[in-house]
Amino acid sequence: MKGPLSRQRPLDNVPVVEPSEKTSHDKEANVVNSHETGVKTGADVDCDSDAISLDAQPGVQDIEALTKVWTKADIIIAYVAIWVIYFFDAMQQQVSNSMSPYVTSEFQSHSLTSAVNIFAYLIAGLSKLPLAKILDIWGRPQGFVLMLVFLTAGLVMMAGCKNVETYAAAQVFYWIGFNGIAYSISIFVADTSSLRNRSLMFAFASSPYIITVWIGGPLATAFLKGPGFRWAYGAFAITTPVVCSPLLWLFYKNYRKAKRMGLIPVRPSNRTWLQSLKHYAIEFDLGGMFILIAGLALLLLPFNLYFKQDEGWKSPMIISMIVIGFVLCVIFPFYEKYLAPKTFIPFELLLDRTVLGACVLSGNLFISFYIWNAFFPSFLQVVNGLTVTEQGYVSNIYSIGSCFWSLVVGFLIRYTGRFKWLALYFGVPVTILGVSLMAVFRQPDVNIGYVVMCQIFIAVSGGTLVICEQMAAMAATTHQFIAVVLAIEGMFSNVGGAIGSTVATAIWGSVFPKSLADHLPAESQGNLTSIFGSLPVQLSYAEGTETRIAIQRAYGDAQRYMIIASAVIQVISVVSVIVWRDIKVKDFKQVKGNVI
Repeated sequence: MKGPLSRQRPLDNVPVVEPSEKTSHDKEANVVNSHETGVKTGADVDCDSDAISLDAQPGVQDIEALTKVWTKADIIIAYVAIWVIYFFDAMQQQVSNSMSPYVTSEFQSHSLTSAVNIFAYLIAGLSKLPLAKILDIWGRPQGFVLMLVFLTAGLVMMAGCKNVETYAAAQVFYWIGFNGIAYSISIFVADTSSLRNRSLMFAFASSPYIITVWIGGPLATAFLKGPGFRWAYGAFAITTPVVCSPLLWLFYKNYRKAKRMGLIPVRPSNRTWLQSLKHYAIEFDLGGMFILIAGLALLLLPFNLYFKQDEGWKSPMIISMIVIGFVLCVIFPFYEKYLAPKTFIPFELLLDRTVLGACVLSGNLFISFYIWNAFFPSFLQVVNGLTVTEQGYVSNIYSIGSCFWSLVVGFLIRYTGRFKWLALYFGVPVTILGVSLMAVFRQPDVNIGYVVMCQIFIAVSGGTLVICEQMAAMAATTHQFIAVVLAIEGMFSNVGGAIGSTVATAIWGSVFPKSLADHLPAESQGNLTSIFGSLPVQLSYAEGTETRIAIQRAYGDAQRYMIIASAVIQVISVVSVIVWRDIKVKDFKQVKGNVI
């Protein structure tokens, strides 16, 4: 990989303001060697001047203009609108997650519950980098509207799906839109809050999960027992654009106000449509995106599909996918180095150990989460005998606990001005404890209280680590690169989710059917395929019967292997936090205008 000065890249030749004065105590901890990264950190840049950054990209200039003209009432309305959007989207997500096993079971594909999400996680994660470009080049509202279109299209497709393939395609649209809306809002929060208060504002924005955890399960139950899952997705497809409209109105009103005041310049492109097509193809590095998405998808999918092939790992299709995927992943960095006019990933930012450590932590947390969380709702129903509503409460302990605890973490970061100590001495150790204990307690004949205890441990540690790694990524850069840094962090997390789902599905596909065949009584052996493929069939056997006990034991065997894998990879989390610089976030100003 060439250094930042060896060739022109998207982040090259961007002027930055000279470093600000800092106390001698924090100067060493905050400053990054610019010869190593080529990119200044937030601690290096003085943003005390409220003039709009003329060297920034148009989207950044526009949001700085907006924060100059909006009133205190506008700020309050904006954050109320953000809270409402998060509330609605969180409820929607929990309902969808609760119904997912029943949707795949309708097509006799319960074992593919995790597999159908792999393309979605990959593409949704990788789409954040071009979305970051859209937000920076075209503007925040434009990116938000585009993601709203994707989300609504995904909901419409899920409402009308007739097979698991259509449902899987709908999941791609849904997760691109869902993650894209959340990402766009997070960028807006970063644009409108000081670095010292940002962790608290992030925690506030995600706090609706504390409430929706009590709503998602009962609402999913009501739809499943009533009109069905199609009506649920259809209802959300209609109401989602309505819920998002107040924030869009606020964007529109203040952008027009800033334009009238002459704060937003006219930017004629003087390009033909063909020239524009070529320009944006280069800006978004379409070649690099295609190579990376295709490579990762082809490399990961075989682990979820091999058990569906008669020849297993020897299947020509499985071998071809692995080989081609591996080759494309190897080609990607060489393409970026030698052929891409502008790089897909700004390697200069990744050379900063704090940014890289935050991204690796984000990816590793998602790998671990999606391994231990895969088939957990089904486990709670089949093994612990919980209803859809009850399993929703237990499954969402992580959501409610982490979102509540993130408020505490936000106050602690605001008070102390530091975040590394919270991650290193509390977040990571408690995560390892919670995940490791699940290997013991997530088994048949174990009281559900122990499962809840593990969920609480993971919730408080997760609420700590997610806030800290986002703060680490943002504190290590300047305002104009926040969107890119959070996009990289989001890409790592979504790719981590895809890897986690891949590992979970591979373990499930190899362990569960074999264990089921070993434990099922002779009279139920003929139903092995239908039991493996359908959650309702599994639940149709009464608790205490020999067949239900056999199914529960198979769940326990598969879960044990999955949780051990989830716990082992937490070693990576320890290392990724240790390498962070101990940045003091209240010592410098990163954003401009009227902010919180």
